[in-house]
Amino acid sequence: MQDTKPVDSTLLTNIKLSRTQCLKTKTEKGKMMKVPYASRIGSLMYTMVCTRPDIGYAVEVVSRYMSNPTREPWAEVKRILRYLRGTSNVCLRFGSSNPMLEGYIDSDMSSDVDTNQSMSGYVMTYAGGVVSWQSRLQKVVALSTTEAEYMAAAEAGKEIIWMKEFIGELGIRQEEFQLHCNNQSVIHLAKNAAYHSRTKHIQRRYHWLRERVEEKEFALVKIHTAENGSDMLTKVLSAEKLNVCRQRVGLVKYPMLE
Repeated sequence: MQDTKPVDSTLLTNIKLSRTQCLKTKTEKGKMMKVPYASRIGSLMYTMVCTRPDIGYAVEVVSRYMSNPTREPWAEVKRILRYLRGTSNVCLRFGSSNPMLEGYIDSDMSSDVDTNQSMSGYVMTYAGGVVSWQSRLQKVVALSTTEAEYMAAAEAGKEIIWMKEFIGELGIRQEEFQLHCNNQSVIHLAKNAAYHSRTKHIQRRYHWLRERVEEKEFALVKIHTAENGSDMLTKVLSAEKLNVCRQRVGLVKYPMLE
């Protein structure tokens, strides 16, 4: 892929990958057996875990087909490599006049077309740069966008509490820790225990979030969707929106690498 034409987005916006796109002939299966699919996914995972959260969602999607790869997901794997080829000068940058630990959360309802499971994503930033991120399918099927966002917030809440204790051991003190969410219903649900007429079926483990908000371990704060940097971890974005999300979490182009 060294001499391939670069692209400015990780996945095609109009493609829907599914496990039903299986190989039907022995010839097709024979060709795919020669493709180093698992090896490429492993390399992409290493890149994503170390320095490139912007490919987190794309890597999660294509890794679903490790056991039975087909031509469509393989084409998307190569597109991710083309994206990295065109953004090899993008790196993490830290530095802020107000160094604070804060998180951003998002979800995408029924992201997986095969199981209808929703996608959860979060990023934790400190001093203007991302220090922790995750993009993962939820374990249960959500019945509403509020439920999907609520479960995503619970996962992000566990992460920010762990990081809160971690920076405390380093001697760093911070008055308030905030999780930014673009769903107002989730904020109401986390703050008001009586607000459960349509959400009483949600598993108790996710109501842990309500207890932590009540104990003021962290605060859920409303943020506009356009300013939510975790969007890139839950859905396919256009090149313009992906670039905005990168900048929000401190992923910038380094001039000296151009």
